[in-house]
Amino acid sequence: MSFAWVLGFFLVIFLFSGCSGSGPSNLGGEDNRLAPCPSSPNCVTSQSDDERHRIDPIRFSSSPAEAMDRLKKVVRRMERTTVVSEISNYLHVEFRTFLGFVDDAEFYLDESQKVIHLRSASRVGYWDLGVNRRRMESIRRAFGEK
Repeated sequence: MSFAWVLGFFLVIFLFSGCSGSGPSNLGGEDNRLAPCPSSPNCVTSQSDDERHRIDPIRFSSSPAEAMDRLKKVVRRMERTTVVSEISNYLHVEFRTFLGFVDDAEFYLDESQKVIHLRSASRVGYWDLGVNRRRMESIRRAFGEK
């Protein structure tokens, strides 16, 4: 067995075992607000005043229940997705990349504003190469399609 093979084996084990990280403790929202993004660029939220992290919420014109059902259908069609928790106005989803990294996404439905606020952040690392933003934009587009 060559040294390169052994090194490669342990590198793969390290990558796949340490990618998911532990679940964040600040999820779930408080006072109708999702958790703010950390200073790292691997997070977006519709409730941020910081342009680097800011993303538009999902707007809806249907009933809140219909909007949430539609959102759940969109999310469940996506690959490597696990719904962690859901209540009438909140949804927490884990998105796993093909390398095993986990991103946590939250959706909070604000009935009075007729919007679904969203937040998506990587569990580990600093850069996400825009993955969280692109995923949330993709969800917004799919939500708007009939």
